[in-house]
Amino acid sequence: MRLAALPLAVLLCLAVGACGDTVQDQPVSHSVLEGVIVNQFPVYWLGGSFRHLAITEVSHDPSGGFSVQYGDCLEGGQGTCVPPLRVVTSGDNSFLPGGTGPRRIALIRGVPALVAQGGRTVVIPTGGVVVDIYANEPSLARAAAQTVVPINDPGAPDAPLPRALPDTGYGSTPLSSQEPPPLRPVL
Repeated sequence: MRLAALPLAVLLCLAVGACGDTVQDQPVSHSVLEGVIVNQFPVYWLGGSFRHLAITEVSHDPSGGFSVQYGDCLEGGQGTCVPPLRVVTSGDNSFLPGGTGPRRIALIRGVPALVAQGGRTVVIPTGGVVVDIYANEPSLARAAAQTVVPINDPGAPDAPLPRALPDTGYGSTPLSSQEPPPLRPVL
């Protein structure tokens, strides 16, 4: 009888294992967070977790912007993840994303912000940066906009945000990888 139950137990283990999350959450390394903290411009986030969504990724893109992802992918996976919530901070305040779809201006924490995609996207120019909030639900985007604070500057949820500064010129400054090597005399 025990031998007959063995194949059934193996099949049950395989079935239960197939239902698990194939993408294993990895904790965000301290070196990545330290890089955010010492950054030259304020980088906004919602704390270690927000509304039961833990930070699942922090990334620094080649343009200098930072992205903090909360929660596991709802769609896609590696390279094409659509999480429930993402906060992106760009040091280039000369560009406000928003596309051509319907959008409106709303006053959020004392500054005019762009609200698009039925309220699921909020773009907040504040100080010398632009903070983009992308959420799967408008209520989550609104709550994040009321709570977002810089990780590397003083700030408090619900407190007024700094008004947008004139274009800082950050986007017109070439990245170090775009700079040609210095010319040297040929000997």
